[in-house]
Amino acid sequence: MASNYHVPVLLNEVIDGLRIKPSGIYVDCTFGGGGHSAEILKRLDTEGKLLAFDQDEDARQNIPDDARVIFTGANFRHISKFLRLYGIEKVDGLLADLGVSSHQFDTAERGFSTRFDATLDMRMDQRASARASHVLQNYTEEKLQNIFEKYGEVTNAKTLARCIVEARKTNALETINHFKNAIKEAVVGNPNKYLAKVFQALRIEVNDEMSALEELLQQLPAILKTGARAAIITFHSLEDRMVKNFFRDGNFTGQQTDDVFGTKTKNTMRLINKKPIEAGENETALNTRARSARLRVAERL
Repeated sequence: MASNYHVPVLLNEVIDGLRIKPSGIYVDCTFGGGGHSAEILKRLDTEGKLLAFDQDEDARQNIPDDARVIFTGANFRHISKFLRLYGIEKVDGLLADLGVSSHQFDTAERGFSTRFDATLDMRMDQRASARASHVLQNYTEEKLQNIFEKYGEVTNAKTLARCIVEARKTNALETINHFKNAIKEAVVGNPNKYLAKVFQALRIEVNDEMSALEELLQQLPAILKTGARAAIITFHSLEDRMVKNFFRDGNFTGQQTDDVFGTKTKNTMRLINKKPIEAGENETALNTRARSARLRVAERL
């Protein structure tokens, strides 16, 4: 396990929430540096199993030499397919720590961070074809505005989109610095905070993160045993709202269906914590990334 690769957030809270059974089968959907997985493995006996998913090839370097671990280099949206492949019908618990790993942020050439100048890449899965630069060069003004509004909550998304469309007529927008210089006039408020929102929106779009999360959530009722728990850590309001709504209502709209003529949809999940669990002062002092982390835990009924 590589502690400098990624510091696991809300580690104790996740482990407590999962209520790990020593001989159970667990899934870490976002293996990364293996921090959460290491704690799960400590609590498993020789009969226990851990299925680890990570679409980032760099995560392979952190796989422990442990016969109980099955690593899959794929996006967690394909979880049901791989469980069938491994002959596993249902699991005892599942964890997903969403967002970007510290390693991805700190590796300049991956293009996730505004701190460096590099190619505008942002692909978590390096096998994918479309980089962030492709989005900037090819999306219509309307589509750009939509992703900045929806995924970054950028207040002047329309102005930003127009600025990008004008800039790309004469600039390649291939690197982080090219992009930052091209949109200087559109930046409002604190430049670092503004760019963080813009980069977040691009990253979510490039990696199709919201659709992947939706697909994972929809598969949970079928792959979790009765009484099994899912612990999901989110880092922005869109993700958190999606997780909360699905855990609470069984849908993504946040609307509880009426029991008309006995047709009320039966929710198969029960929220364990009404409010999201957040990191304490000690953890946020040691790991600034933990400040925006929100953990929700639900149990399969």
